[in-house]
Amino acid sequence: MYTRTLLCLLPLICLNGVLSKGRVRKFPPNFLFGASTAAYQIEGGWNEDGKGQSIWDVATHQRPTPIKDGSTGDIAADSYHMYKRDVAMMAELGLDFYRFSISWPRILPNGFADKVNQAGVDYYLNLIEEMEKRNITPFATMYHWDLPQNLQKLGGWTNPHIIDWFADYAKILFDRIGPKVKLWITINEPKQICYEGYGSDAKAPFLNATGIAEYLCAKNVLLAHAKAYRLYNEHYKKIQNGSVGISISCTWYEAASDSNDDFHAAEDARMFDWGQFAHPIFSKAGDFPEQVRRNVASKSAEQGFPRSRLPKLSTKDVATIKGTSDFFGVNTYTTKLAYRDASLDGMYAVPSYMDDMSAVLVKDPTWPQSQSSWLQEVPWGFTKVLKEIKKLYNNPPVYVTENGWSSDGGLLDDDRISYLRHYLGALLDAYSEGCDIRGYTAWSLMDNFEWKSGYTEKFGLYEVDFSSPDRTRTPRKSAFVYKEVIRSRKMDPNYEPNYVVETVEHGTKDDDDNDVF
Repeated sequence: MYTRTLLCLLPLICLNGVLSKGRVRKFPPNFLFGASTAAYQIEGGWNEDGKGQSIWDVATHQRPTPIKDGSTGDIAADSYHMYKRDVAMMAELGLDFYRFSISWPRILPNGFADKVNQAGVDYYLNLIEEMEKRNITPFATMYHWDLPQNLQKLGGWTNPHIIDWFADYAKILFDRIGPKVKLWITINEPKQICYEGYGSDAKAPFLNATGIAEYLCAKNVLLAHAKAYRLYNEHYKKIQNGSVGISISCTWYEAASDSNDDFHAAEDARMFDWGQFAHPIFSKAGDFPEQVRRNVASKSAEQGFPRSRLPKLSTKDVATIKGTSDFFGVNTYTTKLAYRDASLDGMYAVPSYMDDMSAVLVKDPTWPQSQSSWLQEVPWGFTKVLKEIKKLYNNPPVYVTENGWSSDGGLLDDDRISYLRHYLGALLDAYSEGCDIRGYTAWSLMDNFEWKSGYTEKFGLYEVDFSSPDRTRTPRKSAFVYKEVIRSRKMDPNYEPNYVVETVEHGTKDDDDNDVF
């Protein structure tokens, strides 16, 4: 299996990596660069100024803890108090925009719209005001996984009433913060919300009702997104003149061999992983992908269910969801190989999302490995994701809203620099083939609470000293490289920052009047 795979893939690796070394490449005019974070991962202030509890507050305080290092996001990077320093970092990098998420329970402590927490609203307005001083565009995400616990008690994303609850929340954001924001993302990574939170125990609320709950969630997430999008279009767009989209995680799945079985396994994996959420919004036909509907219906019948475990989207639902995005937000990190095997029976729980997909997903052991077990450097997969979106969905405007690399810490992060350069090169490869890519967002601006992995995986361009009460931020070498990309609007693989000198001379300063760079 692997021998055939490597013979197939090595030419692609050369085209997108080794052979392009030394070549300076320009980014298109008006291309935008940013960095991304999420509220629970960086803010802290978990019970301050009227904020309600989220599902992650509850999960991280459980004993025994589900978090690898026993940590919480109670303080995290303390951005709730240190947002001015964070904006200074954005300016140091020269960011065009900053993608951040808004904490639903910080705005609506009980989850419902009857009580708005003005202190929470003010926090985000203050953050945006500070960004405006530095000419940095706010790119706001309404929901990045920190559901109010009160709503989870009622079933969370498996309860169809959440469609209205989310629209109520969105209206408050449009009313209170909308005049300051021109770029909105409704929901970040539906697959991770639904499969990892409801169909497995990888993310809060750790429901693990596999094969059923993730599909209930999928329908409700899509309709909630659509309702928020249509609310903005009908009542706010003419006044606020903004754009609304969604961010979908898109892993590339490559057939592990040239067999038809492996080809279909890879195609099914892509449709389950991200087509399940992209197809209803961006395809001409709408609805869930045919592969997903077919697989789940067939498996459900075999298992004795009276109907498919995948809820049907009615004709009205399909029409409501279709076309509800001004751009495609792509969160992409890595690639996997997919194959079918006669021994698949018994590999996965029955029923389950993975059994419905009926694919075995593996990594190539030769791919560079990050600190995160799931993340390998495979830049040609990034190009293929972007080209597939162009092909399937009539070349929508694309913002890469997350892309990044994890390490175990330290300031000299040449592995992250390698990843950044190769993936930016892969992005330019896709752009040269006609993909309408508007911007790129590095994950992440700073080290953060990395969900079940706690603080054991570092994604930040800036290192955060979590042992210090000041949560000191220090730029890594990759921050200097990314800064030069943004400044020059070029990807120069030979650029080498004078990192040691600059860090010694400037990196220890951490007040508002002294930039690190």
